[in-house]
Amino acid sequence: MEGLITKSTGSWYQVKTPGGQRFDCRIKGIFRTKGITTTNPIAVGDNVDFEMEPEQGTGVITKLHPRKNYIIRKSINLSKQAQIIAANLDQAFLIVTLASPRTSLGFIDRFLVTAEAYDIPASLVFNKLDLFSDEGLEILADYKSIYENIGYPCYEVSALQGTNIDELAGQITGKVTLFSGHSGVGKSSLINVLLPDLKLRTTEISEWHDKGMHTTTFAEMFELPQGGYIIDTPGIRELGVIDIEKNELSHFFPEMRARLNQCRFNSCRHINEPGCAVIKAVENGEIELSRYESYLSIYHGNDTRA
Repeated sequence: MEGLITKSTGSWYQVKTPGGQRFDCRIKGIFRTKGITTTNPIAVGDNVDFEMEPEQGTGVITKLHPRKNYIIRKSINLSKQAQIIAANLDQAFLIVTLASPRTSLGFIDRFLVTAEAYDIPASLVFNKLDLFSDEGLEILADYKSIYENIGYPCYEVSALQGTNIDELAGQITGKVTLFSGHSGVGKSSLINVLLPDLKLRTTEISEWHDKGMHTTTFAEMFELPQGGYIIDTPGIRELGVIDIEKNELSHFFPEMRARLNQCRFNSCRHINEPGCAVIKAVENGEIELSRYESYLSIYHGNDTRA
């Protein structure tokens, strides 16, 4: 049988068939030995084949179908391993708050670079609009200006007051949308407003500090009545960029990508080379300094700061 992975608990996966049946399935050990270096060889959003186990009522996943795309993060304590957060996405929404907790520009940039690298359209959702002071609204305007100017849609919402939720609902209809962000930014509250029958827990508990080999991230997929799915993910404290070569990094900053053929040298790193169009654009205010600083941070490997 064929199905869609809608939930993962580490050892078991919930698989939904095209007819709407759901089965708990496990994976065969072979999945761990086929050159897949991620800590989770199968992720929410994957399409798989599975067989039912006689008299068990559970299944065994036998085949992973090719992925359209996926979004990935570096394991915090295992720098050479990675976790697939979710697969086969139509878009990714990063839920951002400017306080309680604060989402840094560097974190936003690493998320957007990862989405660009894996060909996933990304948007920013600024939540907790009801808590913004006048100063906060000014900062919000600055944040939006940075990202809208380079092509990323930005939405201002309040899960508590329902502000602009209809607009958000329209953007996710008929699509598979990843919701991601730090713990406490209101992902579960937003999903509860969009899917009121779900009643997700809104007191998110962080379980990130794991003294074992690595930290595990699991996601869950929820079907929208108007068509499409939301993939909810546990809060991300740190987001390490992985599998991006240094000489390719600038391709995943749209404002840099547009200027790459203007540099004097084809091998320009955009750090201190003469005739660099990117550095010139930063100096002229055409590329935001914060974005360039994020580029340098990722380039030099300092890319897991919250």
